[in-house]
Amino acid sequence: MSDDQTPRPARLSAAAAVSALEGLALAAGGVYMLVMGLLGRPDSPAQAEMGGVTLIALAAIPLAAARGLLRLRSWSRGPAIITHLMALIPAWTLLRASGALIPLGIALAAVALTGLVLLVNPTTTEALGIRAPARDA
Repeated sequence: MSDDQTPRPARLSAAAAVSALEGLALAAGGVYMLVMGLLGRPDSPAQAEMGGVTLIALAAIPLAAARGLLRLRSWSRGPAIITHLMALIPAWTLLRASGALIPLGIALAAVALTGLVLLVNPTTTEALGIRAPARDA
């Protein structure tokens, strides 16, 4: 980081960490599905394998966003926000389930909401060089 550049706020580093966590979770789920499709006995091996490949490919979005956030790239905020919003859908589904899935839904919702709060924080948007829309007087 050069001397003329502002230091990265802790909130932005935390937002990058949350995005990276979501990306790693997607990649891990994808690898699991892919391995189970290849070595396990799923009802549809092709569907399990394709689901695994899809999750691995989708993991690139939050991982790239996390890297962009760490490098103070303004473009990275959009994909990170979208990823956190999309994570609320399976979180809601897990919260409506029963048993051990409910705590998983709570954890996923907490991670997604934490990421959203960190990304819309004024300190974060300022560090990324994102200005508020001009207001008409």
